[in-house]
Amino acid sequence: MVEHPEQAADYHPPHIVPVPIYVAVFVALIIFTALTTGIAYIDLGKWNTVVALVIAVCKMVLVVLFFMHVKYSKGLTRIVILGAFFWLGIMITLTCSDELTRHWEIVPQGWSAGMHIARQLF
Repeated sequence: MVEHPEQAADYHPPHIVPVPIYVAVFVALIIFTALTTGIAYIDLGKWNTVVALVIAVCKMVLVVLFFMHVKYSKGLTRIVILGAFFWLGIMITLTCSDELTRHWEIVPQGWSAGMHIARQLF
């Protein structure tokens, strides 16, 4: 109970999540982990990383919403979480723009070419 009556309007009892919801989230996380492992053995080319990141984001959202109780919180907590997602989007965009503008060699030259250059220098 609240000791002071003026605090009664600001008092919010903690939200209690039922156990079946925790079990369902746990089972979903196990399924996503098994899916990640299964996808790792399938050659999807450039899409391996994309699929793994999509599954990881799904798992992260489940953990944040249910285990960190963001689903049941209000106000500033949600703003902070949305800001974090926005910042993550900025970082992923910058990383992808850097990666996509580089001209990587398809077949690297190997160690022998580097050793030849090193011998000339020393």
